[in-house]
Amino acid sequence: MRLLPPAAAGASLLLVAALTSSAAEPEPGVTVAPGEPIALLTGAGSINETDVRYQVHATDLGIMWDDGDGSVLMAFGDTYGEGWGGNGAGPREADWRCNVLAASSDRDLADGMTFDTMVQDRPGHAGQLLDCLQQNEVEETVIPTAGIAVDGRSYLHYMSVHHWGPAGTWFTNHSGIAWSDDGGRTWTKDPDAVWPNTPEWDNDFQLTAFARHGGHVYLFGTPNGRWGDAHLARVPAGGVLDKDAYRYWDDSGWTRSETAAAPVAEGPIGELSVQYNEYTGRWLMTYLDESRAQIVLRDAPRPTGPWGDEQVLVDGAEYPALYGGFMHPWSSGPDLYFALTQWGPYNVTLMRSTLTRQ
Repeated sequence: MRLLPPAAAGASLLLVAALTSSAAEPEPGVTVAPGEPIALLTGAGSINETDVRYQVHATDLGIMWDDGDGSVLMAFGDTYGEGWGGNGAGPREADWRCNVLAASSDRDLADGMTFDTMVQDRPGHAGQLLDCLQQNEVEETVIPTAGIAVDGRSYLHYMSVHHWGPAGTWFTNHSGIAWSDDGGRTWTKDPDAVWPNTPEWDNDFQLTAFARHGGHVYLFGTPNGRWGDAHLARVPAGGVLDKDAYRYWDDSGWTRSETAAAPVAEGPIGELSVQYNEYTGRWLMTYLDESRAQIVLRDAPRPTGPWGDEQVLVDGAEYPALYGGFMHPWSSGPDLYFALTQWGPYNVTLMRSTLTRQ
């Protein structure tokens, strides 16, 4: 703790302190309006009729990225077909797939996001992208957490879930990156692009968000579950699979040491989505604040921050058991479109908010 300066120097030092404090505060950024539903994207009654067309009766998340070839790819988590229980995930026997993928070239999102297709393993059946053991306390599931494309190749960051814990808590074996050169139809898990979890279950890059800006791909990470802080790494855009090429932000610069990564945004942060927004000239971050049961938005001048205060996008009082909140890569503003999941009915809705530049 600093002592107060002598009275003779007090005025000038207090002025310096005030200026320093002001410089550390987030710059004026954006305000956001509460989100409103546009269309149900998955399940029975959805605009994509995924239950009839692809045997996707229930699914969650909806992580989106521009594939660089005129489409947005949208990855989902645990997915169920015939025999789905009607509220939340399961049962396991209900045509369970750990992950599935849709593609959309729809640029008019005002009436929803129409899927061109879903990746299928047989006609009329959405196939699983990444293999998973489906064994509790070994590998319960493998869930996508982030996606990005560079030079025609798509990269999908995933987490290997060891087991589920209490609400908002789960435990992962590791996270890693898979890649696809055929528009997301087939995927290969890279054996070297892996972030192993620690024995204490506290590695900072188990759930992630990708964002590309300039010559780098940025990787925002949180520990497993929804209660951690966000940390940051970056890699040259051509080196996404090169684990040794990643550099971690330590609050003063970029370092090779993953363990030196410092929080860039304080939690609790769950299911993170980050993008640079051309309309506002700001970085945007959306996530579930589990402590508030709200999907929130924060903005910053740089990926390293400082990140502004949480602004409410969607309130759990209006949309019970909500989570997700993944931004559409083509919604640059002032409209901001994002995907929202609710545990019940365990399907994904496209939402819209409005950004205002300050």
